[in-house]
Amino acid sequence: MSRVERSERKYKQLFGEGLPAAYATDPDFQEILSRFIFGEVFYQGNLDDKQRELITLVVLTVNQTLPQLKAHVQAALNVGLNPVEIKEAVYQCAPYIGFPKTLNAINELNEVFKVHNIAIPLESQKQVNEETRFDKGLAVQTEIFGDVIPKMRASAPANQKHIQYYLSSFCFGDFYTRGGLDLKTRELLTLCIISALGGAEGQVRAHVQGNLNVGHDKETLIAAITHCLPYIGFPRTLNALACVNEIIPEN
Repeated sequence: MSRVERSERKYKQLFGEGLPAAYATDPDFQEILSRFIFGEVFYQGNLDDKQRELITLVVLTVNQTLPQLKAHVQAALNVGLNPVEIKEAVYQCAPYIGFPKTLNAINELNEVFKVHNIAIPLESQKQVNEETRFDKGLAVQTEIFGDVIPKMRASAPANQKHIQYYLSSFCFGDFYTRGGLDLKTRELLTLCIISALGGAEGQVRAHVQGNLNVGHDKETLIAAITHCLPYIGFPRTLNALACVNEIIPEN
């Protein structure tokens, strides 16, 4: 099957019949876009379509490209993701991009859900309370990163220890412990989120190691970062791949 045929088949699977509006105004650009994203990138590597759409959702959330996000919420439903999985992927962005941008994305999800008569709010996926969020978050954080976490907490200056507490209780306690997505999926999405941000290569390297620790191999990380490429461009993609190669050198 040619790149053109693959592109047409994948686009129909994700979005249904019809052509993008840009074909009427910018057909050359839309052709390049569709054949690259849907005819090449979607077939590169070992990810399934559900994983690819989750990655697309978080990267579009980071970028705040909200019209495209809305389209891919529909695509995510079309490939079999459920509303909880979709919303949890976007929630996972909050510690890295902040609440306002995450709320923008949540509003887009909810608009699509309303069209499909999906009742909101969805069933709560909360797994912690005020008494357990820190301890459970620290446990997940340590599971991902190992004994570096107690050392990092111990070495933090007194006037910055609250940041370490927030990392454990907020980032990992409030979000990583939630239901709807498993730990491996959350950690892979986090790698994509941080790669999409740009300028966070230290954290990218840490989450490359974190992904290894939870069971992902190098080929999966390369596939995930490759899938980000059409949405984040080559510079950030190449920076993220350099981090992967630094942590997991080629044989």
